[in-house]
Amino acid sequence: MKTRTCLVALALLTSGTLPAQAAAADDDAHIEGRLPSGATYLMDVPAAWNGTVLLYSHGYVADEWPNPAQNAPDTTTRDVLLDKGYALIGSSYATKGWAVTEAVPDQLATLDLFTQRFGTARRTLAWGTSYGGFVTTVLAERHADRFDGSLSLCGLLQGGIANWNNTLDPVFALKALLAPEKDIPLTGFTDPAQAQAASRALSTEVTAAQESSSGRARTALAAALQHIPGYNDAAQPRPAPTDWDTQQANQYAAVLSLLQLPAFAWRQEAEHRAGGNPSWNTGVDYTAMLRRSPLYKEVTELYKDAGLSLSSDLTALNRTPRISADPEAVRWMRDTSVLTGRLTDPQLTLHTTGDALIPVSAESAYRRASVAAGGSHLLAQAYVQAPGHCTFTPGETIAAVHTLEGRLSTGRWSTDPGVLNARAREAVPTTTEPRFVRYHPAAHPRPYDLAHPGDTRH
Repeated sequence: MKTRTCLVALALLTSGTLPAQAAAADDDAHIEGRLPSGATYLMDVPAAWNGTVLLYSHGYVADEWPNPAQNAPDTTTRDVLLDKGYALIGSSYATKGWAVTEAVPDQLATLDLFTQRFGTARRTLAWGTSYGGFVTTVLAERHADRFDGSLSLCGLLQGGIANWNNTLDPVFALKALLAPEKDIPLTGFTDPAQAQAASRALSTEVTAAQESSSGRARTALAAALQHIPGYNDAAQPRPAPTDWDTQQANQYAAVLSLLQLPAFAWRQEAEHRAGGNPSWNTGVDYTAMLRRSPLYKEVTELYKDAGLSLSSDLTALNRTPRISADPEAVRWMRDTSVLTGRLTDPQLTLHTTGDALIPVSAESAYRRASVAAGGSHLLAQAYVQAPGHCTFTPGETIAAVHTLEGRLSTGRWSTDPGVLNARAREAVPTTTEPRFVRYHPAAHPRPYDLAHPGDTRH
């Protein structure tokens, strides 16, 4: 790639405008600046720009984490795309956490600045990872006039209410079965300190429970309610299909991670934005939910090995007093963070099969919404057989970009795993074989979208 001319727009931090000087025609442009909202932005435009700009939405950023602007998921993917002539842009979002109300306008403002500086792109694509995959889909649904297509990578495509409802289910089961007499709040946190204390208290109970076969069985039940896979980290031992003990040990690690951040600290931040608790489990039949889980067999076998009655535990769970939502908080989350499934332009989604943070059944939730909204012909979904969250190789990611472009150019999707694997090999030659497979995720445990009238009840 040619040497970049660095145009740092820091002198205009509050105006949101770009510097007057321009990059030389034979140089690549690298531009950094700040929007009026306070968000920073980043633009990389190669001298031989091919006319396509990719607006990247980054994932969730917790309060204590740095929040730089990002325009690609990793440096290898960035460099390969720039070498192929793509322009890459993105912002930091003005705030951290559940930041959709800031992320969407900040991303659109970044695109506006790009257009002012470089002109209207021949093709504009939205893409993003994790929470950014959700932001990408909000952009695609609500601002379709700004984009030609979108790519959601490991996206939170179940939307906000389904996410927080299903995040509640495993912690509710853990408290009900492992610490029924303990005063551990699960929602309605007054401040971060209360959420942290609750996280520590329930984590202590789960850690102690892991020492007994009955405790391990109950932790597996909780994991099954959220579809946490039994192989969710490449550092874990890969269990055989009926190696229930290893699967449970792997799930236990993911459950502890759930308790440490999403179920308490991240929930508290979202509740603060929403003005209360936006999730509930009133009316939920946990017996039926468990039986629909792809992990039901594992749970039954672990209960059998522990000499524990699964039916008795499910009865106790279903009799445990439920948690109700705050109507105003539900309304805020519904207005800002629930997807419709209504697509105007093609969207490709990509997910790893062993994702514990955003389980792959999130893809089923969005498929359900798009079918009901009449836009399923615009949606294609592809899967990588791998453990972990967003653990795609650069070749797999770039293959997804090219697949979306192919749909835009030909009007037809070409998502056969063999074709995708060939594209990945060509994009970034490596000794590691691409891992696209045919896969059909289980139905999401508790979907909630705006395409189903019944979802408006809670």
